Amino acid sequence: MNIWQKIKKEKGRPLMVLAPMADVTDAAFRRIIAQYGTPDATWTEFVSADGLFLGGYDHLINDLRYSEIERPVIAQFFTGKPEMMEKAARLALELGFDGIDINMGCPDKGVEKQGAGAGLIKHPKLAQEIILAAMRGASKDSKSIPVSVKTRIGYNRNELETWLPAILETKPALVTVHARTRKEMSLVPARWEHVKRAVEIRNELSPETLIFGNGDVKDVPHGIALCNETGADGAMLGRAIFGNPWLFSPRGTLGVEEKLRVLVEHTKLFEEIIGPKPPVGCGKNFVVMKKHFKAYVNGFDGAKELRVELMETENATQVGEIVEVFLKSL
Repeated sequence: MNIWQKIKKEKGRPLMVLAPMADVTDAAFRRIIAQYGTPDATWTEFVSADGLFLGGYDHLINDLRYSEIERPVIAQFFTGKPEMMEKAARLALELGFDGIDINMGCPDKGVEKQGAGAGLIKHPKLAQEIILAAMRGASKDSKSIPVSVKTRIGYNRNELETWLPAILETKPALVTVHARTRKEMSLVPARWEHVKRAVEIRNELSPETLIFGNGDVKDVPHGIALCNETGADGAMLGRAIFGNPWLFSPRGTLGVEEKLRVLVEHTKLFEEIIGPKPPVGCGKNFVVMKKHFKAYVNGFDGAKELRVELMETENATQVGEIVEVFLKSL
């Protein structure tokens, strides 16, 4: 029994997990989410396997940092080279991750030029080689961790009937199906009827593989409802987490003060563990943190003016000072 089957059995319900999102679900935000909501499993941001091992991108190891409270935590990689995926999977095993996920759905043109992400939908044989390489890397001596795949229903059109069987032939532990094509990006509503079909295909070809659905999941009750309708084993929640680290918590809406104090905490943690620090280029620019301000600061009197001030800040200290002044004015 792999970790996914074990967790599903323990929970007795569909699993609700945190999606990987570049420059969003970094180590700082994931720690905040784990403190306030704790999903059933957490994915890292995707990391370039090529960058990790071909030199010049030593800072990428920072993207694989995680805290124990995030467990189970899954390392996600992308590459078009089986040998690089095998190395990345071995590294994840050595770093103590609970699983490895292969990104075969990212529509970024730069990622596709490397033969990775959604570009692999066009090359099912290579995709199979990469999955099998990850499985080799994910097992050493008596220790092993499960390999999963996150992908879409097709490239320019729905290719689920041919694409998913190619993936399932390798017997991955889990496949997450984003219910849109690569061409559609996130510009059209996710069509969960395709997730239902994915479950049917799975039942025929690889019953042990779990199927998660992804796309337009508003919250945990919505995710559970979609899983119950489609037969999916779980749902992956992404954009709904913006400004809402308590998404996976049963708590209701937070008050303005508590919400803003979480924002300050998040900002300090960002600066502490992944903000700019020597050597130059090994941390993330504070600008990355600012994309969260709009999500946290909305829906209350004075929110617009506060956002304008926060967008001019350069560090966590300034953010904290501005928030304190605002709270005193309430």
